[in-house]
Amino acid sequence: YVGSNPLTCCVSLSVHPSRGLMDEKFIILVQKALPGFQLTIHASYHCEDGNSWEAFAHYTADAGGTVNSVDKFVLLLHSFTGYHDGSTVEPQTSSRQLRKKNVQTPMEVTISVYQGHQTEGFVDQVPLASVLVERWYMAPGVHRIPITEEGLTATLFLPAGPGPFPGLLDLWGGAGQLVEYRAALLASHGIASLALDYLTSKTAYRVLQKHPQVCGSRIAMLGLSLGASFTLKMAVYSQVMKLRCAVCIGGSHVQPVDGSVEQKTRFSEQNETIFRDLLLPIPTDPSLKVDVGQLQCALLLVVGEDDQNWPAAESAKDMKEMMERAGNSHLLTILSYPKTGHRIEPPYTPHVRAGIFRTVDTRQKVMALWGGQTVEHSHAQEDAWKKILVFLRENLYDGTDTGVTTSNQDDCA
Repeated sequence: YVGSNPLTCCVSLSVHPSRGLMDEKFIILVQKALPGFQLTIHASYHCEDGNSWEAFAHYTADAGGTVNSVDKFVLLLHSFTGYHDGSTVEPQTSSRQLRKKNVQTPMEVTISVYQGHQTEGFVDQVPLASVLVERWYMAPGVHRIPITEEGLTATLFLPAGPGPFPGLLDLWGGAGQLVEYRAALLASHGIASLALDYLTSKTAYRVLQKHPQVCGSRIAMLGLSLGASFTLKMAVYSQVMKLRCAVCIGGSHVQPVDGSVEQKTRFSEQNETIFRDLLLPIPTDPSLKVDVGQLQCALLLVVGEDDQNWPAAESAKDMKEMMERAGNSHLLTILSYPKTGHRIEPPYTPHVRAGIFRTVDTRQKVMALWGGQTVEHSHAQEDAWKKILVFLRENLYDGTDTGVTTSNQDDCA
C-alpha cells in the first residue's frame, strides 16, 4: 500500500514474509521516503477476547530514503514492548497476556507507517502506507485433533505428512487450562505434540505412544512452571513413561511443604504476590526434592534469573550439583537468562511482568509477579526457543532407542 500525501506520495511499505509462523522474524521495509524523514512504524492487532494491542517505534529514513531491518514487532496493549533496531520508544509492560485461543486462524496484524514521531492517536490519523500480515501457529498441513478418550481433555497436533513423527507432551502451569498454541507451533516444526492438562500426563503418554502417526520410542515432555515439576517427576519416577528427553521452563525439583504458603509469600510495592520464596531455601533433605540423580534421559532447564514465581535459578544450581554427585550431569543442559522472568514463551509474544493467577489450592485470584525486564526477557524468549527446538531435534532424531517396543517406533519421519 502506498500513501497519498502530496509530500510523501511515493512512500512504500512492504513486509516479508506477509504470511508466516509466529516464531519467524519478519522484515519491514519502508522505501522512497525523503532522506532524514522522521517516521513511526506501528503495529495493531484486535484479539479474540476483544482487547486491542499495539506497538510502535520511531525511525529516521537514511540517505536513500529507506528504513530497513525493522524485524521484531512484539505487541502490547496500548504500549510498545520488545525491541526494535533504532527505536526511540521506552518499553513498557502490561498485566494482560496475549494468547491465541483459536490456533486454526491466523493473527492478522496491521503494519502502518506514519509521518513524524507519533506516540498516540493512531486511530485518528491516516497512515502513509499500511500492510496486513498473517502470523500462524499452525503451518500448512498441520492437523488439529481433539482427544477425549480415556477421560482426557487434550489436543493433538500432527505435522504435515504421513509420519510417524516423534512425540511430545506439552504441559502448562498451575492454572490447569488447556493451552494449544505452543503445541501447534511445535507440530509446525515436525514434532507431534499433545497439549494437555498436567494432571493427566500418564494417560496422555499412552494415548500419544500408541497413535499410528507417532514414533512411540521417541517421546519428549515439555513443562512450564508447575508443569515443569510434573515433567521432572514423570521423567525420574514413572514406570509408564519412558521419555527420550525433557524440557523444564521456570520450574523446580523441590516439592512444596503444606502450610508454608502464607508465611513465605511476599508482596511487591505494587501489591503483586511473589511466590518464589515458598520453596526457599532449597532443602538439603532429599525426600523434599525430585531425585534428579536417578534421571536417565536428557534434560534441558530454561531459567529466568529474575523469576519471581519459582526459584528457578536456585533450583537449577541444586539440580546440577545433585546430578554431578550422581554421575549423570552429562544429561543436563541449563539455559540461564539475566533479567528474565517466569513466563518464557515462544518468541515475539509480549513480555508480561505480572498477571492474574488462580492459586492451585484455593483457586483464588491474585496478581502474581512473574518478573523480568522487557528487552532482556524478549531476547531470552527468542534465544531459548531456538535452542529448545535444537535440543528436541537432537534427542528425538538421534537414532538411538529407549528400549520401548511399539508397532510404530521405527522409521521416524
